[in-house]
Amino acid sequence: MKRLEGKSTLITGSARGIGKAFAQAYIREGANVAIADINLERAQATAAELGSQAYAVEMDVTNQASIDAAIAAVVAKVGKLDILINNAALFDLAPITDITRDSYERLFSINVAGTLFTLQAAARQMVAQGHGGKIINMASQAGRRGESLVAVYCATKAAVISLTQSAGLNLIKHGINVNAIAPGVVDGEHWDGVDALFAKYESRPLGEKKKLVGEEVPFGRMATADDLAGMAIFLASSESEYIVAQTYNVDGGNWLS
Repeated sequence: MKRLEGKSTLITGSARGIGKAFAQAYIREGANVAIADINLERAQATAAELGSQAYAVEMDVTNQASIDAAIAAVVAKVGKLDILINNAALFDLAPITDITRDSYERLFSINVAGTLFTLQAAARQMVAQGHGGKIINMASQAGRRGESLVAVYCATKAAVISLTQSAGLNLIKHGINVNAIAPGVVDGEHWDGVDALFAKYESRPLGEKKKLVGEEVPFGRMATADDLAGMAIFLASSESEYIVAQTYNVDGGNWLS
């Protein structure tokens, strides 16, 4: 039997990248998946690509009305919400002396407030339904430590780890398991932008930082989005019923805990 058969899932920021890979994996396991993204046209294209078990939902995690409308759209479409993956996030980097308030506020608005208030809206729906649920937050190895040029992003992901712990402890009495995944370096189109920022501040040629971080992973390469999908399936399945408020490293050995 498929491990997520008939489960109603919402994945934020899932029109591409890691979120899209999770959607594909969940569909293979029998779930219905709301492709939630701020770019509705892109979400619609992804949903069409993934087939009849996927559908598009417009969602801006910085806007409470949009969050509430997205949850309502899932319930209207499928009748319930069983699983949430808080995947939407933004990255930036700069030396401490160059960090702007705009960058700080944007990252915390999406990565922290977006995670918290989407989690809250999903949890309210799950409590009302009365049969529990699964919430998976996307943290990062960056949340485990500070990094010289990545102060704000690291702080947001440390906050996600802490929110996962608090929400997990608070919601398990309702049968809602809240856990998180902490990836390491994940290859994908976003890394072109990350690499360019490192090139700017570390005076490197384009492509060098990406090559170096991949070589430094004990496993021997950067992750792909598909490398994270197994943990995402496990944490959403009945196999993880007794797991509460944990953050799992899926990083090729980059961080030991």
